[in-house]
Amino acid sequence: MANSSDSGHVRLVGAIAGVGSGLTKVAVGHSFDTIKTRLQCSPPGTYRGAIDCLVRTVRNESVLALYKGATPPAIGWAAIDSVLMGSLHNYRLFLIRQQFTEVVPGTDSERLSLVGHGIAGLGAGLTSAFVATPIEHLKIKLQMQLQRSVTDRVYKGPIDCARQIIRAQGILGLWTGFTGSLAFRCNFMWMFISFEVLMRTFSSMRGTKFEMSTGTANFLSGGLGSFVFWIMAIPADNIKNNMMAVPHNAPRRSFTSTLRHIYVTSGTRGFFAGLSPTILRAFPTNACAFYVYEGLMRTFQAEKLHHTYRMTEEPTDIAQVGDDA
Repeated sequence: MANSSDSGHVRLVGAIAGVGSGLTKVAVGHSFDTIKTRLQCSPPGTYRGAIDCLVRTVRNESVLALYKGATPPAIGWAAIDSVLMGSLHNYRLFLIRQQFTEVVPGTDSERLSLVGHGIAGLGAGLTSAFVATPIEHLKIKLQMQLQRSVTDRVYKGPIDCARQIIRAQGILGLWTGFTGSLAFRCNFMWMFISFEVLMRTFSSMRGTKFEMSTGTANFLSGGLGSFVFWIMAIPADNIKNNMMAVPHNAPRRSFTSTLRHIYVTSGTRGFFAGLSPTILRAFPTNACAFYVYEGLMRTFQAEKLHHTYRMTEEPTDIAQVGDDA
């Protein structure tokens, strides 16, 4: 059987599985994201909290307002997670070739170390920022429109929004907030370390009354790991979103000037705006996304690079792979 972990070829299987992960995130989590964005980017005092924002949004604009800006992520999250998860898989393979491995306790097999998972997550997050920034920029611009009628809105849709930004700022205007996106996405290091630690913990329960299926472990690890990610990432998320929410015909803010603006207007609490809807969204969105991604990776017979969680199948060495995707 081909040993792709020892070759320098780029593997596409993670990118394909990432498309499923991205679409799942949009389907489950976009309404929560709209509330989060409005809490983060509206002037201080606009809303009393997440519930107030939800009630006023539905009352004034209808329930469909919760899905404003859904078109860019519906297309974009498939692309973003394809790049994120595809590059993650290839970074993991590269780090295995560089011997960032450890012996699985009680076996002769090896797996990628936790340090390796962290480095791969960091690299994948930074790589995905190039694709994620323009997509998130359009999403935030559309989400911040409070008008009920489409005819009253500045942007009639994602294409019109992109056209107006490019006309005012040039093509690079779509990448407004890129430094904030880099700061935010480097926190995927914590996401993938947490996921791996949780999967290893669930794997250690094999043979006890708490034993569970691989899919259930993926679901729980993805959901619980997302709490760690968001607690670490929410300050950078606030900075990024505020950079992107500036009107397209106004001067753009730098990362540091946005940081100062948030601190001056809202204090330290301003960096944690939107945390409550984010936490509410985090578990179902990421639990479902990881369930889909890991399930597709098993279906595609991808390399077994990490937690070696095997409840219904024989232990597999990290070098054993299926056909190339």
